[in-house]
Amino acid sequence: MQSNDLYINFANSILQVTFNDINLLITAFTHRSYLNEHKKTVHEHNERLEFLGDAVLELVTTEYLYSNFDEPEGILTNWRSSLVRTESIGAAAEKLGFEPLLRLSRGEKRGTDRARAQILANSFEAVVGALYIDQGYEAVKRFITNVLLVTFHDILVSGSWLDPKSHLQEMVQNQQGFTPIYKVISEEGPDHDKTFTVGVYINGHIQGTGVGPSKQAGQQQAAQSALRFYDPQSADKSGDNN
Repeated sequence: MQSNDLYINFANSILQVTFNDINLLITAFTHRSYLNEHKKTVHEHNERLEFLGDAVLELVTTEYLYSNFDEPEGILTNWRSSLVRTESIGAAAEKLGFEPLLRLSRGEKRGTDRARAQILANSFEAVVGALYIDQGYEAVKRFITNVLLVTFHDILVSGSWLDPKSHLQEMVQNQQGFTPIYKVISEEGPDHDKTFTVGVYINGHIQGTGVGPSKQAGQQQAAQSALRFYDPQSADKSGDNN
């Protein structure tokens, strides 16, 4: 079991705060699976903190975009999604050194890279929740600004904020007058680690397929694949940033 000192040092050096209740931060790193192997000593996992942190993360990001940009709601929504998506916050967690602090079952420690990336992203949201409860809004806003919002310029330059599904629908409706339809072609793997293959159909013909850990992710990949037919330059730019 990790020592409290590990989390205290992390709070001081990385979060740059002194937690009033270090157990909150420890809980933020505690995966549900860990409780199964430590039932007598651990009684809470990080999912409630993750729930709270998700809302705080969206609020801070929304406030930043609203205060600094005049774009319409649809674009701001896409920008926000690019900042708070699993890949973005998972990468931030990895960069900050979250992994040694994660409290996982032996089975989860041997999990796939994709499962680990999801756990890192979830723990980032949980840490945000813990920081909000223990230190307040301004402290958590400062953390999110320094760690996540500083990446926004690169997101704008790269074009990775573009939503392939929305872009494809716009292109298809403008060029052909149809609306893309998405269908799940196959599902593989156990419930906790499924892989979905999704096809996008336009006027009854399949125009692209995509694979992802959720139906939504598969749809985005399928849309990106189809965009190579309707807007090759945009699709290539999106593909370079996945």
